[in-house]
Amino acid sequence: METMMALRAHHRGGPEQLVYEQAPVPVAGPGEVLIAVHAAAITFDELTWDESWTTRDGADRTPMIPSHEVSGTVAALGDGVTDFAVGDEVFGLIDFDRDGAAADYATVPDVNLARKPSSISHPEAASLSLAALTAWQALVDRADLALDEQALVLGGAGGVGVFAVQLAAILGGRVTATDTGRNADFVAGLGAREVVVAGSGPLPSGMDVVIDAVGGDALAGAYAMLRRGGRLVTLTAPPSQELADRHGVHAMFFIVEPDAAELAHLGDLVADGRLRVVISQEMPLSQGREAYLSRGRPRPPGKIVLVVR
Repeated sequence: METMMALRAHHRGGPEQLVYEQAPVPVAGPGEVLIAVHAAAITFDELTWDESWTTRDGADRTPMIPSHEVSGTVAALGDGVTDFAVGDEVFGLIDFDRDGAAADYATVPDVNLARKPSSISHPEAASLSLAALTAWQALVDRADLALDEQALVLGGAGGVGVFAVQLAAILGGRVTATDTGRNADFVAGLGAREVVVAGSGPLPSGMDVVIDAVGGDALAGAYAMLRRGGRLVTLTAPPSQELADRHGVHAMFFIVEPDAAELAHLGDLVADGRLRVVISQEMPLSQGREAYLSRGRPRPPGKIVLVVR
């Protein structure tokens, strides 16, 4: 049996469960692609999701491999795959109920993958796969942000927030963002016309769209920031329908879904210099456990990326 190095957890829990160890190389099934992983971006919350630990019918699937944001090179093709060839550079989002990309190799359904533009790096491409796709689907597929509408991004320096601010501006919105204060100038540089430091004064109101990437108290206060008929898209937890009704707003929660066409568009925006990828830190796969343990520690804005090759 061919083996590889991977980051795995044998028991459900937090980052303390992760071990860097040998594991079997997966085999591409029908409609799947085997990727030689070059980079895998991490999302801290994935270790708290049921989908990370169980199959769709609820069965335990440990040992599991985290990190569902991948960029790499096609190493082999499963039956029926015709859109890619061995050697193609690709990136994409792996379904959350299957093993991720914190490993030398990963299998991914071909419909989840897009070709990586040659002008962007593998760490940049991996950083797009969940965060930028989430921001795009929130603004376009859910909020339907229109030209000159006022958009507020709660958490403008976060992994999703940095893309939401930029994409809202690219789409022609008038963008406001919140920040803790440490990264206010950075968020303004992403395209926010105004950056509101949380807790420093009155919050915005009359917004057409609010994208909540923070949750907690920020989400609780988001309803009052919208005009009547405005749209709240929360990425952290389902909204309160009672509060939505009280303020006369449309509130929705969603979980990002793989979409190769949207990923390809985002890759083109980066290649064209219109969308900036923000990487907080690159770490080798062997330090993957430490990467997940770094949650809550001061660090620059952006995604943490595990570099595999």
